[in-house]
Amino acid sequence: MSDFQGMEDLLQDFLVEATDLLSGVDNKLVDLERTPDDRGLLNDIFRGFHTIKGGAGFLNATELVTLCHLTENLFDKLRNGEMVVSNEAMDVILAATGSVRDMFGALERGVQPPPADPELLASLRSAIAGELRAATLALAAKPAIAVPVVASAPVAGPDWQQLFHAVTEVPSSAAAPSTKGAVTAGEPVSAVSSPPMATVAAESPAQVVQRAIGRRASDKPGYQGPVGRRDSERSRENTIRVDTARLDQVLNLSGEIGLTKNRLNSLRSDILNGRSDTDTLHALDQAVSQLDLLVSDLQNAVMKTRMQPIGRLFQKYPRIARDLARGLGKEVELVLAGEETEIDKTMIEDLSDPIIHLIRNAVDHGIESPEDRRAAGKPEKSEVRLEARQEGDHIVLIVADDGRGMNAEKLRAKAIEKGLITDDEANTMDERQSFNLVFLPGFSTKDVASDVSGRGVGMDVVKTNIQKLNGSIDIRSSPGKGTTFVISLPLTLAILPVLLVQLGEQPFAVPLSMVREILTVEIGAVQEVGGRATMVVRGEVMPLYPLSYLLGWASEGVPEYGVLMQTAESAFILAIDGFMGREDAVIKSLDDFRPKGVAGVTTLSNGQIVLILDIKELLGALGDNRGVPRSAFRQPAVAA
Repeated sequence: MSDFQGMEDLLQDFLVEATDLLSGVDNKLVDLERTPDDRGLLNDIFRGFHTIKGGAGFLNATELVTLCHLTENLFDKLRNGEMVVSNEAMDVILAATGSVRDMFGALERGVQPPPADPELLASLRSAIAGELRAATLALAAKPAIAVPVVASAPVAGPDWQQLFHAVTEVPSSAAAPSTKGAVTAGEPVSAVSSPPMATVAAESPAQVVQRAIGRRASDKPGYQGPVGRRDSERSRENTIRVDTARLDQVLNLSGEIGLTKNRLNSLRSDILNGRSDTDTLHALDQAVSQLDLLVSDLQNAVMKTRMQPIGRLFQKYPRIARDLARGLGKEVELVLAGEETEIDKTMIEDLSDPIIHLIRNAVDHGIESPEDRRAAGKPEKSEVRLEARQEGDHIVLIVADDGRGMNAEKLRAKAIEKGLITDDEANTMDERQSFNLVFLPGFSTKDVASDVSGRGVGMDVVKTNIQKLNGSIDIRSSPGKGTTFVISLPLTLAILPVLLVQLGEQPFAVPLSMVREILTVEIGAVQEVGGRATMVVRGEVMPLYPLSYLLGWASEGVPEYGVLMQTAESAFILAIDGFMGREDAVIKSLDDFRPKGVAGVTTLSNGQIVLILDIKELLGALGDNRGVPRSAFRQPAVAA
């Protein structure tokens, strides 16, 4: 039985507020390390921990209260000037905040959190007693980071023991912690998570303190298995904070729609009773127009309730960048911009992992060591910029560094060395295509993998997750000046602007974000280059793909039109029989049955159901050749 029976609402309120408070404390700690004399920051941090301790005490979370109280005493020493803010002090404090976050995980599962690591508590007491240096020397000497990465080796088989505990919900003290540490979208990522250990018996005190900095709740003693955690996460993900002004707008629009509905019912009765004069028809037309306007406004207002400031996602990254840079011996400042930019809540959750990978790559790969930066005439402290802004109906995210940049020639050479591309393919690549090699599975510029990077999976995960959100990612880089990743995403996944195209009489929808222009297709303009049908558009040779060929449909004659489409990797022409214009599609997913190459369905105004095509998946089905022969374009049969 849950330790919090009857207190679920109170517990959830505490977790939401305390998690936000702790994220704010983490960011203020990073700022405090840069400005150690800022007493205002120290007071804010102290108040944040004091508030968390008070809520934990009300819930009788004794171990959480103990940890918060010790950390609070350390803050009290710092703000009273009895101690100096140092890197060693920050290591211990951040280890404590990581342990507090783990205890939140236990509370999410409805159980009292287990005690914090004894070595961490001992380090806090030593720091309070003025013996900080001795308590943290070993910790400071060893990199205190191991940012979570996706597992690069295939899993040998299911973890039957974990599955058994998940089904039976019976914890076993003899069970060893799982060694699988892959990060999944939406999972709370510890800023400095270390891979779980099979045993802790041989760990030194410093290793125990280090492990406490970023250890996940699932590695804690008393972990109840994944079922409780997933249920808790599901309940958290299904809640959202909405400004009351937006709810008031939805309520007002609902009232206006109710009044219009009553007016339409009255007019319907008049018409059924034989009134069809000009005034009645005019009133009906006005009522229908007003209802159309109100429904559009209501739809926009409801969509806005799903929008959340992206700053809630950004707030955890300064801590991640700080711990990673400290472990690598680099000085890095993460600069945030556009935190007030709003984006669909579901997209915020799915963006967590890609941005973590990009920041990790920037700090590890992009930023040079202090010695190299001095030699290049750069300041020792580097800058990584994380920015969000809205451009039209898209959100643009930028992750930029002022590091060493990328060399296209070296990237091509590394890809050839790893067998990812051939010499002929490398010779035809321009700079943009060369930069995109970093997204290939298995590509890495490092010869030896580390805890941070080098496995060739991180950037592949970034690209895959961005594409799942119907977005694109572009790379701009200059050797010696830095690298910029530009991510473009739709404002929301619930409504998708589409272009309706026709194959015979059958309509299909393609994302409008991929469409550049519509062309006419003439058989005389279709040329075969390297076994592929192509057309020349303003001096640029474009591959030509008939939609019928991609779908495997038999087609008579030559398509009359072509849609010039652009993906992150290339541009091509989709040959179609006709088009029906633009529409804002309300996407309905196909969870139980999803044909290959179909992203979802939508319903037109006339009630017709239309498939929304996944163009990238259709092109991927062509294989490595990615070519359509010219013979696929058949001349129409001539009557005898």
